[in-house]
Amino acid sequence: MVMLSVVCPVYNEERYIVRCIESILAQDYPKEDLEVLFVDGMSRDKTREMIKGYANKYPFIHLLDNPKRIVPYAMNRGIKAAKGDIIMRLDAHAMYARNYFSVLVNALNSLNADNVGAVCRTDVLNKTPKSLAIKEVLSNRFGVGNSAFRVGADKVMKVDTVPFGCWRRDVFDRYGLYDVRLVRNQDIELNKRILRGGGNIYIIPNTYCTYLARETFNGLAKNNYGNGKWNILTVFYTRQLDSLSLRHFVPLLFILSLILPVFCALFYAPLGLLSVMSLVMYLGLVGGISLKAAMQKNLNFFYLISSFGILHLSYGWGALAGICRLPFLKH
Repeated sequence: MVMLSVVCPVYNEERYIVRCIESILAQDYPKEDLEVLFVDGMSRDKTREMIKGYANKYPFIHLLDNPKRIVPYAMNRGIKAAKGDIIMRLDAHAMYARNYFSVLVNALNSLNADNVGAVCRTDVLNKTPKSLAIKEVLSNRFGVGNSAFRVGADKVMKVDTVPFGCWRRDVFDRYGLYDVRLVRNQDIELNKRILRGGGNIYIIPNTYCTYLARETFNGLAKNNYGNGKWNILTVFYTRQLDSLSLRHFVPLLFILSLILPVFCALFYAPLGLLSVMSLVMYLGLVGGISLKAAMQKNLNFFYLISSFGILHLSYGWGALAGICRLPFLKH
């Protein structure tokens, strides 16, 4: 088998890191052709200690430092240190099917692809009525859009992005390393760069990873506020509107549909009804989707509708906050 270098950025992952590493150890990929580089942003919990314990036992596991702490620096550090002909990114919040490495490496070669990935299923560590509702929303097309890696794929498909990624080393020579200005969206931006350069990205149906989602409304809101804000900042820094896709901006449009008519109503009162109409239409749609999911999957209706609302509003509000920051940023 070809030498595979796996790069996994980590920071304060003590709740998740053992599950991630155990799924790596269970891979059917030959360990003599594998190296796993955990690039740590100077964790303050037991993450480093846990990784070192595994590294002492398994010589293909290594711990690298990332004093800059953000993911693009971690990935670039790992890519530069990697010895493999193929490089794969993992996330410490996830677990990987036993054939994950071998399927992606084989697909990369058979498809002559520039990047391949697989469906990313969503799960939670602690299964409570609230966390199960959040899990459902983060797997629902209305919640997260039409991205194939989230809603599923039953055949090999060309796509605009995949989670994490698996590349030949020379991809980074041709398209460049990760953009270190981007705290988030760095994978999406890299994939858009590959597509603009004429490359091909595929999603593969016959393996998967399982992402362990946040389990509280506060965690859901904080994460998606950051995602929304960095949608705007990604476009600003890259000067490429197609660095993202239309689905990334839908929550912003929803927020604007609530705010702008209220502002306009100061000058012409009836325009305020547009905000009411937008909210009523949204609640009707999300209410119907939540009711259907609650009945079919025995989930809590109120947690579902709350999860949808928190996801969309925090995402959209983050995007609006990103716009407000633009005048104060330097390119």
